Amino acid sequence: MKKKKISMLWYRITKLAASFVARFIFKRRFLRNEIKNVKGPFVIIANHQASLDFVNLMAATKRPITFVVSNSFYNTLPVKGVMEKIGVIPKQQFQTNITDLKRMKGVIEDGGILCVYPAGLMSEDGLSTPIPYGTYKFLKWLKADIYFAKTIGTYFSMPKWTKGMRRGRTFLDVYKLFDKDEIEKLEIDEIKEITDKAMLFDAYREQEKYLVKYAKGNNIEGLENVLYMCPHCKTEYSVRVKDKSVIYCEKCGFEEKADEYGFLHNKKGIGSEIRYPSDWSRIIYNDLKDKMLNGTEGELSCETDIHMIDFCKKKFREAGHGVLTLTKERFFLKGEVKGEEIDISVPVSNLASLPFKPGRHIELQHGYDIYRCVLSDGKLAMKFINKLKIYNETNSSLQVR
Repeated sequence: MKKKKISMLWYRITKLAASFVARFIFKRRFLRNEIKNVKGPFVIIANHQASLDFVNLMAATKRPITFVVSNSFYNTLPVKGVMEKIGVIPKQQFQTNITDLKRMKGVIEDGGILCVYPAGLMSEDGLSTPIPYGTYKFLKWLKADIYFAKTIGTYFSMPKWTKGMRRGRTFLDVYKLFDKDEIEKLEIDEIKEITDKAMLFDAYREQEKYLVKYAKGNNIEGLENVLYMCPHCKTEYSVRVKDKSVIYCEKCGFEEKADEYGFLHNKKGIGSEIRYPSDWSRIIYNDLKDKMLNGTEGELSCETDIHMIDFCKKKFREAGHGVLTLTKERFFLKGEVKGEEIDISVPVSNLASLPFKPGRHIELQHGYDIYRCVLSDGKLAMKFINKLKIYNETNSSLQVR
């Protein structure tokens, strides 16, 4: 299948806008750029720290890059028409159909550049999100040179747990990961090992190396929706933020204050200091995993408003109400949407994670429909995602934390 012809005029306009953001907001600096003058077809895979990571990458080469983005992102932006003109390929996250595969393969067959974000989601806690196992088979199937674009710092410049952007230095390191002849000879598990070594990251430990100050870097309002359990007394949903930079447990008094680099410091002497929010997140994850494995933590359920994409307005709009339930095997969504009863079931076996907003919603995909579940108790959103990651890890031996 041939790719749609890219409008070079619109691509140049988009690239100009992206370059402005990359220069003045992200303050991007290249550590390496091995694709600058590369000719012929190749694939770029990139880690994902923030929703606008792609703007840092567009200037890496004078040639147009075909980006693969989620259907949700593609259909809810007012610039959908522009994305179509510059060749963006929309697809369901963690689901790939034959049409999607042909379109992506077509970019390579036409001598172009394809860019894929294998994790699919930006990081909510500074840690890598799971990479679906099918990704490694996909890279081998493309039969092309594979380059890796490592983004550093955009997690702090555009945190998923809050709104807005924070100016500060970010870095981009672009280098060849696989030669097309080399990857053809590798087993899938060997491809996985090399890819994971490159892609898996901890933004807070990287920050120790670069020590970049970001505007409002000590403002952690919203982080309590990710770090929802106290690491000292292990109470869930007792964590709050005060004075913009202090995160604390209202039950036991555990308290830490963020500095301008995003690191945390124990100020009251209650419990042990946890310098990295990523380590705090690991504590929550591992505690929940232990409970799930020993049977003290079962299914999770919550009432939810259900929003769906209004393709005319290019945004999600409320369409109904129901109950979202996660078991070891499936997501269930029961309720009423647009005046009709729904009772859908989505297996979790192939879901490494799901699109979500901490403290607010989860997006469940069923076929071509996307159900944004705006939870009545938004604090449960992060726990739904953690449980899903744990089911995926324990079912597929995927290790990422």
